[in-house]
This record gives sequence, C-alpha cells and structure tokens, in this order.
Amino acid sequence: MASDGGARGRTQVAVAGVALSDCGRVDDATPYALHAQAARRALADAGLDRRAVDGFASAGLGTLAPVEVAEYLGLRPTWVDSTSVGGSTWEVMAAHAADAIAAGHARAVLLVYGSTARADVKAGRRTGNLSFGTGGPLQFEAPYGHTLIAKYAMAARRHMIEHGTTIEQLAQVAVQARANAALNPQAMFRDPITVDDVLSGPMIADPFTRLHCCIRSDGGAAVLLVAEELARDCRTAPVWVLGTGEHVSHAAMSEWPDFTVSPAAVSGRLAFERAGVRPEEIDFAEIYDAFTYMTLVTLEDLGFCGKGEGGAFVERGRLLVRGGQLPVNTDGGGLSAQHPGMRGLFLLVEAVRQLRGEAGERQVRSPAGRLPRLGVASGTGGWFCSSGTVVLGR
Repeated sequence: MASDGGARGRTQVAVAGVALSDCGRVDDATPYALHAQAARRALADAGLDRRAVDGFASAGLGTLAPVEVAEYLGLRPTWVDSTSVGGSTWEVMAAHAADAIAAGHARAVLLVYGSTARADVKAGRRTGNLSFGTGGPLQFEAPYGHTLIAKYAMAARRHMIEHGTTIEQLAQVAVQARANAALNPQAMFRDPITVDDVLSGPMIADPFTRLHCCIRSDGGAAVLLVAEELARDCRTAPVWVLGTGEHVSHAAMSEWPDFTVSPAAVSGRLAFERAGVRPEEIDFAEIYDAFTYMTLVTLEDLGFCGKGEGGAFVERGRLLVRGGQLPVNTDGGGLSAQHPGMRGLFLLVEAVRQLRGEAGERQVRSPAGRLPRLGVASGTGGWFCSSGTVVLGR
C-alpha cells in the first residue's frame, strides 16, 4: 500500500532497512559499537552500501551528536538531524527525514541509536537515577522530589480518579506485554506473569510497582528511509511512510492542562489525517511503554477507544499478538523486550518487520491469515511532554 504522494507530485518515502544491534545484556560493547552494529545490519537488510547514505539522524550520544556518531560510522552526510525530545525523538526524526526526502534534500537517511544503559549501571559508570537537572521550569518542581517516574505516577492516579481506571487494568498491560515477549526470542524477559505478580511487586512510585515499569537493557537500532526511486534498488519490499505527526505539550507539570490527555492526542490525529486512514483500519500498534499507563492513555488518545475507556479496552486481552483485537507492542515492548534509555526507534523496527511478515512466532495475522497492511508507531518523550506518531503501510 503506497501513499498518494506521487499523485501530488511529492516523492514517496519508504523504509528500506531495519535492524537491531545485540540487545539485552551486552557488557562488552560501547554505545558507539552498538550504533555501528545496528547501522551495518540495517544497510545489509536494505542491500545498500553506506555510500548511498546522504542523510543521518542521531541523538543521545556524544558532545556533538550526530557529528561524532556519523564520523564513527564513516559517513559524511549532507542532511542531518539531532532533534532530542526523549522517547519520541525517533518518530519525530522519521517525520523530518521523510519530509527531507520528499523535498529532494536527501535520498537515503539513516536513523541510528545505541545505549549501554544497563551495563553502565552494572559497571558503576552511572547510577540508576535519571536527573534532568534543576534549571528552567524544573527548578519549581525539583524541591518537591518530582522524579521522572513520579510524574507518570501522578498522571496515572489522576486517570484512576477521573475515569475509574483500576490498578488491575493497568497491570493487564504488563501481563499482555510479557505474553507477547514470550513469542520473541530476542526479548529480555519471557517468563509469563500474572496480574497478582504485578500487584505484589515492590512499590516504586504509587501506584506503580516494579512490573508497571520498563526494564533497563542495552541495545541499539537503525532504520533506513529512502526515496521511492531508490527503493526499487533495495532487496526488501518497501514499507511506506503514509503520514506523520508531532506535538509538544508542556515541560512543567503545572502547565499540563489535563493529566489524562497525552500529546499523542494531537500527533496521532495529524498522522492519521495525513495518511488518509482511520484508527479502526490499523492492524497493530507499537506504543512507547516506559510505564503501563503510557500504553493505556496513548491507546485512548490515538482514537482506539474513547477517553476514559482505556482500562476496559485493555483488560480483555485485546493487546495480545495471539487473539488480540489490536495487537500492541508485539515484541514485548519496553516492559519486557528491551528498553535501552530511549526506545522510540525500536517501535519503528518492529512495525516494519510486522508489515513485511518477518516477525516469526509473534507475527500478527488476521483471522483469515493475511498479513497486516497498516501499522502505527507512537513515541512519547519526557513526562508526556512530546509525541511523535508515524503511520506505516505496505
């Protein structure tokens, strides 16, 4: 399924290559090495030489990202992007790259990420705390102990109060993510869990116990976007970028108008409108899930269910690859598969693999056995501060 971009005189954009580096527990690699490993694998997936790459996007590593990473990879791009908006960075970068390719500013843009977040903590190179500092608007919240997870926990509690969402419903998100991870040989945690397992774990930030929170892993990912004419030279069938949207909401919690509405409400609407599709046409969704509440509220804001209906939507196994009405985070997500600091690029990799029919045991299929035609990847950054949504199709 291709977009109507060509009919409007606008170059269509395809994802031609995707790959992950080694993921999970990687104690003997640097973040640069994971970037390189993922990049090499994505280029091999597409069947293109690195000399074809004239655009590059990266964030989160080096003093002059993406300059340092491009140098490490031996690239000299003429189009670059270092947008950094947390977990939604990669969906926003994909949108920028698609626009650049459509405008003729680049023909092949490589998006790469890599992190040794788990190994660094284990080796004592950093602590488990993630601090965004106390400057700017954060100076008014830091004295009250507002950690990143506390902000998400506050938002979840607000949803529970306003809409009657239960802790058991939130736990179902983690249970179903683990069930999907069980089908993924690359997932870091695959053993089944129950709602009781989630509820009985140690409290991290009320109402989140440990299994409501993403895992900490190492790993990298890469995605190669190309112009339609270059897609014909690639070894893979193209997956088309049909529509994108991005939105920033707030930095200070006091400036967030409604804790029960995420910025995906805007980025998702824009992406679906630009793709010319409706949420009910989507076959699966890859959603940023640093915490269970993120999945639930993003499902609402993307239009898969009404506001306040997310709890009821998730509790009946709808997110499962096997038998689910809308398979979500088909690889196990950040709750079970991998979460090396920022996971947005992993969402795009998994979405493309699903559309190509390359997901193995976790492959999404209709009851009639057909492969999916439409998927969505939606990343969230900060504490619901930003969102990027990408609709993909074949």
